[in-house]
Amino acid sequence: MRATQFSWREGRAWDRVSADDLRADLVLYFGSRQALDDGRRYDELRAMFPRAHLVGCSTGGQISGGDLTDDAVAATALSFDATRLRVACAPAQGSDCSRTCGRTIGRALADDGLAGVFVLSDGLTVNGSELVAGIMQEIGAAIPVSGGLAGDGAQFERTLVGADCAPGPGTVAAVGFYGRAVRIGHGSAGGWDEFGPRRSITRSQGNVLHELDGRPALDLYMRYLGEEAAKGLPGTALLFPLKVFDPDRPEHDIVRTVLSVDHDNGTMTFAGDLPQGWTAQLMRGSFDRLAQGAGDAARQAADGLNGSRGDKVAVLVSCIGRRLLMGQRTLDEIEAVGTEFGPDVAQIGFYSYGEISPHWQTGLSELHNQTMTVTTLAEAAG
Repeated sequence: MRATQFSWREGRAWDRVSADDLRADLVLYFGSRQALDDGRRYDELRAMFPRAHLVGCSTGGQISGGDLTDDAVAATALSFDATRLRVACAPAQGSDCSRTCGRTIGRALADDGLAGVFVLSDGLTVNGSELVAGIMQEIGAAIPVSGGLAGDGAQFERTLVGADCAPGPGTVAAVGFYGRAVRIGHGSAGGWDEFGPRRSITRSQGNVLHELDGRPALDLYMRYLGEEAAKGLPGTALLFPLKVFDPDRPEHDIVRTVLSVDHDNGTMTFAGDLPQGWTAQLMRGSFDRLAQGAGDAARQAADGLNGSRGDKVAVLVSCIGRRLLMGQRTLDEIEAVGTEFGPDVAQIGFYSYGEISPHWQTGLSELHNQTMTVTTLAEAAG
């Protein structure tokens, strides 16, 4: 596999790439909503890479190498020696239709030799848990699914996704990788610390949380945040995610983050499901623990590079909540990943509204929040 990183910045054209790179099979690109909204960046990429699949999304910040930018578009061109690709795209018609959307994507990709799926989804209109469940329903639980929900900085207004077309809202796109040569690794870790008591989810509907311990969930959440932080909802809720536990599998926990709040009804909408009967606990983070979590995710994903040859790529998808909390220390978690991989693994990625990766304990693909997830791509030696 051959991988080349390049970028676009306001007032400057795309970096020059070689003639060999222009024959790439796949270009992954991530940029701010403002940079992608008019479709011109896509048109420029299409002119540069006439034969490649172009798959990308808007973000809460782009990762390229060890750098983090807000006003650029980061891209990686991938050329494979013995790996087939297939791209699928489907409309995201609302949270209630997320499983159906996932099944549409899954059916389009299901085929002999499917080794893994990388998916990008609208970040505001999709229940990520149901989306992933729908994909797995069609391709099987043994195939790893990773990726993330598109972002829009801290604005939460409009997210964009595109697959072989200009990125737009209300879209889910995925790339399927086929054959025995491709090597796909994955890792996911958080680094958040729990605080406060565990509470029972006494009323919920899909990804809408109504009550904790029989009380309006939003009232309880606002009490913990305090008056000033409560004024900034839903953005300030990113600093205090919920960890949810399945009572039948207490060792299996998932982190959930808030997408929106309904003050009239006292409800909170999360990026993924909060099943009724499960328990939930508030979380908060520290810089060192979050950076340590990013390093843990990289170590998990590094196993996928064993026995590979040629270039190696790590796609980082981290949560916008982590970035808002860490501020200028955000580079700490990117550097932690780079330290684990060393200079031989190229890094690209973005800050998201939800991360998709196999769970580090069960191996089952699902939606995560407030995590650093890492997907490695390479091809086998020989």
